[in-house]
Amino acid sequence: IFVPVCKGNSMGDLSANIAMAKKGMPDMATTGCFAGPSFNLLVGTGLGFLSLQRKLDMSYISPVTLTPSIRIGFLFILINCSSAIICGMFCKWEIPHRYSYVFFAMYAVYIFVCVKAVFLT
Repeated sequence: IFVPVCKGNSMGDLSANIAMAKKGMPDMATTGCFAGPSFNLLVGTGLGFLSLQRKLDMSYISPVTLTPSIRIGFLFILINCSSAIICGMFCKWEIPHRYSYVFFAMYAVYIFVCVKAVFLT
């Protein structure tokens, strides 16, 4: 799973993460697979909207409406992150491999609930 995830980020990330893993730092390499794109997405989006706000000379904050699927997504992100932290606390800060089945089950439930919410509203 490591190579496709960091290859999807960029070839630079792939080579850097593989080098870190070969030097005995697999945790740091795995963190780099997720932290780099998250940082780019959050900072890039934030700076882009800040730039747009300045360009359009908007001194007010536009109201944002959240669709049901976005609300469901936020809820499942909170549940997923909370359960991972709780599992880590009880397992000496290491998530066991069998917990991946819980993650996949949560994802399947999320997809089902989201599709149901979209087609019922």
